[in-house]
Amino acid sequence: MSKAIEDMRAKIAYMGAIMFDRNLLDMAGGNISARVSDVVCLTPRYSGLRRQWQLKPEDVLLVNLDADILEGTGEISRESKVHLRLHREFGEHGTAVIHAHSRNLMVFASMARSMPPVLEATRKFGEIPVVQYAPAHSLELSENIAGAIRGQEARIRKQAAGAFAPYHGIFVMGKDLDSAADAVERLDTNAYCLLMSKALGASDMMTEEREEMENIITRYEMQHSE
Repeated sequence: MSKAIEDMRAKIAYMGAIMFDRNLLDMAGGNISARVSDVVCLTPRYSGLRRQWQLKPEDVLLVNLDADILEGTGEISRESKVHLRLHREFGEHGTAVIHAHSRNLMVFASMARSMPPVLEATRKFGEIPVVQYAPAHSLELSENIAGAIRGQEARIRKQAAGAFAPYHGIFVMGKDLDSAADAVERLDTNAYCLLMSKALGASDMMTEEREEMENIITRYEMQHSE
């Protein structure tokens, strides 16, 4: 096994614990994968329920793009279909996929609503779409998520792109593992701001505020690109 793969398994275990502590992953599930060359390092099934995201590097499975386990004794994640589909189709743009049950993002997933960016830190992701419903763990879900990510390759190369699976959670593909994890937290904070804006009596989804922000930023970028 190469040192790069060993390091990635350790990093995935470390990242899973951090994201669990920050309510970005939960005991009900979620999964993390990152590709090193043609080997995918993937968190095993029951990482939350049975291990509470306290993984050891050797717990992280090594699989190929056809879902064959190359090393590791755990069960392959049931959402591996989505992970491997994204790695196969968008692998030239990014190397990491995170499926998260982040607390604030789950509100949008549960309501099957797309989410607009309302922070400068989330503009780069655009509006997070919701795909057509398909059962969890199904091939159809992997096709729907891939369809929503398609066309967002530039966002992956810059940092990440994501899509909601209705009633289920969010899938994010990033240029690397750090970028994908960072994107999940930024998007979760964006969701929190939208939800809490209701307490301030803000307009629905803050449409007017977002338009004004975009106008100001566009003018700024035009002035400073000359």
